[in-house]
Amino acid sequence: MTGSLEDFARTKLEALEAATLRRRLTPTARAPGAAARRGQAEMISFCDNDYLGLSQHPALIAAAVGATEAYGAGAGASRLVTGDNPLYEAVERRLARIKGSEAAIVFGSGYLANIGIIPALMGPGDLIVADELIHACMHAGARLSRAEMRVFRHNDAAQARNLLSEARGRARHCLILTEGVFSMDGDRAPVAALAEIAREFDAWLLVDDAHALGVINGGRGSGFDEAGARLKVDLQMGTLSKAVGAYGGYLCAARPVIELMVNRARSLIYTTGLPPGTLAAAEKGLELIETDAALTARPLAHARAFTDALALAPAQSAVVPLVLGDEGRALAAAEALARRGYLVTAMRPPTVPAGTSRLRFTFSAAHLAQDVAALAEAVRDVVPGPVLQEG
Repeated sequence: MTGSLEDFARTKLEALEAATLRRRLTPTARAPGAAARRGQAEMISFCDNDYLGLSQHPALIAAAVGATEAYGAGAGASRLVTGDNPLYEAVERRLARIKGSEAAIVFGSGYLANIGIIPALMGPGDLIVADELIHACMHAGARLSRAEMRVFRHNDAAQARNLLSEARGRARHCLILTEGVFSMDGDRAPVAALAEIAREFDAWLLVDDAHALGVINGGRGSGFDEAGARLKVDLQMGTLSKAVGAYGGYLCAARPVIELMVNRARSLIYTTGLPPGTLAAAEKGLELIETDAALTARPLAHARAFTDALALAPAQSAVVPLVLGDEGRALAAAEALARRGYLVTAMRPPTVPAGTSRLRFTFSAAHLAQDVAALAEAVRDVVPGPVLQEG
């Protein structure tokens, strides 16, 4: 049977290739101003999640360098083994303040946060009610919990309520899962409505704010209404790797909940802590989100300028999808834009549902208005008119 593993892998890859679903890693150098370089090609990136351009900000770089020189390159062990680096306290205190919560805890990544938080709270005999388009890490956390899971139609709060009416009575505890801003569609969840439903049925609401922090509601994310009032969201989680410009994940919640995570969240307990330089950069990024309103307003303004230029529905976030349907069509459009100097990713199944392959545009405070306008012109040339009209 020598070579059976290689044969298995080769067969799987050939099937992916035939379905236009094979993925490849492409060396890409990022630079300030949303610039990217692939080989000899100089491009402007409209595909990453660096919504405020902070990963290239001099203040974050200086903070990372200073912390690395002071504390070293790595953490050495998990937070409970090696001891908490002093930089964690500043990051968690600022997160709690931005989110209006009692306390916060930092995980190694957003994925690690969700696969730790959900099983720490839920188990057999409990009920999870989730939006059908939640991120893969929320699905993973739900499966690890072994709780019963029911799925409601995307952003359909009424159906979520119906599911709770049917199943809440026989469950010990109940958790509602959604994203504040959905990463592939860019639309916002009905957080206020879900919070009311959670209160009505004695359920807990977990909102993944990975694509909302730093972008909507003055940068504070989806746990607030348009007037700035805090919504009743029990569990506000997200990442430090997108608008914040660094790396890591977090949970903001009541202090006893945070203490429970320290004792029960396996992806926190058994994972090496973040490098000191990463923590320092994250704290600086959060400071800019908390204090620079003009900065946090720019991504959505750019996204809306783009949708206005193409007569699309007004952007709700920094993410704007253009659904093309067929995988090959999406890849061809992305390649055509690349030839014009724009880096835009074609999103295909299983990242998005079958038949909804798309171009996913993301907008950053680092973009210039003229870059956004030129991108819209390029899209108009590359994408067939009927698709834009449908959009």
